[in-house]
Amino acid sequence: MTIKFDNVYVNNTSTVAGKFEKEGPLGKYFDKSYTDFYIGERSFEQGEMKMVLDSVGILLRKANMKKDDIDLFIAGDLTNQITSSSYSAEKLGINYIGVYAACSTSTLSIGIAGMMLQNKEINNCICTTSANNSVTEKQYRNPTEYGTPKPDTTTFTATGAGSILLSNKKSNIRVESFTIGKVLDYGINDVFNMGAAMAPSASYTINAHLKDMKRDASYYDLILTGDLGKYGKDILKEIIKKEHNIELKKYDDCGCMLYDLNKQDVKAGASGTTSSALVTYGYIIDQMKKGKLKKVLLVATGALMSPTMINQKLNIPSISHAISLEAI
Repeated sequence: MTIKFDNVYVNNTSTVAGKFEKEGPLGKYFDKSYTDFYIGERSFEQGEMKMVLDSVGILLRKANMKKDDIDLFIAGDLTNQITSSSYSAEKLGINYIGVYAACSTSTLSIGIAGMMLQNKEINNCICTTSANNSVTEKQYRNPTEYGTPKPDTTTFTATGAGSILLSNKKSNIRVESFTIGKVLDYGINDVFNMGAAMAPSASYTINAHLKDMKRDASYYDLILTGDLGKYGKDILKEIIKKEHNIELKKYDDCGCMLYDLNKQDVKAGASGTTSSALVTYGYIIDQMKKGKLKKVLLVATGALMSPTMINQKLNIPSISHAISLEAI
């Protein structure tokens, strides 16, 4: 299911990132970085809230706007009950919608905002996603203090927060469409192999978007998935060729772009809600502003599992939502 927009524009973006992300190949595209997972706070969770507030504050300064100028704040994260987003929303005092779609939260929030902007129910909206490696790893897998050995297929939750300001005010980048994904289960139940769990839903959503819009994959300068990592990236290319006869030539994955996989100890690459946001709101938007990319399809990928369901030996269902960005 794809919804087309004709009056939804990207007015500005901001990114704040952790130490590993700053040391990666895209480090220069982040507005601010931190030296540890506490972010100067008393706990990892409070550190994540600080990143959300820093990201929104930087965005408002870039846009020369105040909190009272913003109609709606849509945010989501991976902390239990999306508390990082909700506690931050209380401090911001902006009308708030909390969303959760695991690591596909970034595109879901943009899609929701886009529909409201398209219908002129609001004039502007900030969408934010965040994650803290030390919060997420202990929640979905094992605390790093346990020293649990992890296989090469494991992804490394990215630390950071990304915010995007969307409005009806015309700019040089627009959100052209939003494709809603479908929850799929391909029988994967290994929390250390998230790329394999999410690749099928990415394949479904890319194919659905291209069919709905009557396009070929070559229409885009870049098709970008959220956080499949290097193994999930290869699985996606194989699945989408086999099931839909689509060859992904101009394709990459945010989880592979955020780190130097040859030098940094991050196993298969980045994962987490902020993986796609850091890469897109930092590097991709910069490239579009410079005219190096004209049309980009961002397909954020999410594994919809919880520790409770994994302990009950259930599989990991996944979903992917896509947004089409076009430079004008």
